[in-house]
Amino acid sequence: MTEVKDTAISELLKRYDRCVIEYSFLSDDRPYRGIDSHRDALEQAMILTAQRNDEKAVRVGELLGEELAQKLRPWTYDTDAAEAVRIDPAKFLSVPDVLRTDRNGTVFYDTDCDPESDSFEGTIPYWYAFLEPPHGSGYTPDDLRKLNGVLFPDGPDGLEIYEWTTEWSDYFDDGHEWWGAACWSVYDAHRDRYTVMLVSATD
Repeated sequence: MTEVKDTAISELLKRYDRCVIEYSFLSDDRPYRGIDSHRDALEQAMILTAQRNDEKAVRVGELLGEELAQKLRPWTYDTDAAEAVRIDPAKFLSVPDVLRTDRNGTVFYDTDCDPESDSFEGTIPYWYAFLEPPHGSGYTPDDLRKLNGVLFPDGPDGLEIYEWTTEWSDYFDDGHEWWGAACWSVYDAHRDRYTVMLVSATD
């Protein structure tokens, strides 16, 4: 697996600097092998994310001191222990509209899926990870539709998506504290490209 660097995608993601989703884009010289290819992409995404974290730790150390930098510890992970279920691409990419915003600024969406309710089970939805990070983002459903249009130009057509458990790495520990954690791998057959998304955040 090798990292795919796309200037258009990189520039667009820079505009969404409050996004808590870690995106990795990958390609593979080998033929597509279903979930085995997804697991390889997951492994490579963790390596790339750890490298980015190391670079961040160096910058934090230079600016704020080594003690804070040490808190950005390297993660442990075991992708062999990760379990996955295949999910519907159309459902994954669906973006709710804003139903209303109350006077406190709380946004209500036109969806029955409420990750903050006691009845919600499973990982947080992709749309929620993008639109509702712990400290807010100010992003709108149209922002996510625009991003998805660049990442997945053909919509759900040609996509195979797996949702992974999140107990296999301490990368997800922050999200497990409160707000949520998620992990998805997407294979785009039209572009022979993998997109891995890692999500973990807390207040």
